[in-house]
Amino acid sequence: MDIQNKQKEYKKTYDMTYSCQYHVIFCPKYRRNVLIDGVDKRLKEIILDLQVKCDFDIIEMEVMSNHVHLLLNVNPKIGIHNVISKIKGQSSSILRKEFPFLKSKLPCLWTRSKFISTVGSVSLEVVKKYIEEQKNV
Repeated sequence: MDIQNKQKEYKKTYDMTYSCQYHVIFCPKYRRNVLIDGVDKRLKEIILDLQVKCDFDIIEMEVMSNHVHLLLNVNPKIGIHNVISKIKGQSSSILRKEFPFLKSKLPCLWTRSKFISTVGSVSLEVVKKYIEEQKNV
């Protein structure tokens, strides 16, 4: 039996084959426009570095001035909550050290909340298109 959908890429480990894709959105505290002037580029670098350490893949990533969109493929043994917690925790620590103005504008960088939706009820292409369209909003 071939479970492989030709439109979907599956990841394999020694004991599992999976494709667990999530659309994630999170915002700075008070939805402030602080992801600007190099903070956005550095945040992308941090997230790209974390994908290797935390065993997830970035399918799409868009950093707006007051929110972040991610389309991720996450190992189910690790879990999406753990991945997002690592991204927010590590990026907050690094960005607040490298960009001191963040400390004066916000008590902490990220809100506690996040939006997470599995990619399944809509096609991957629709989610990618949505993320792409957020660039001009």
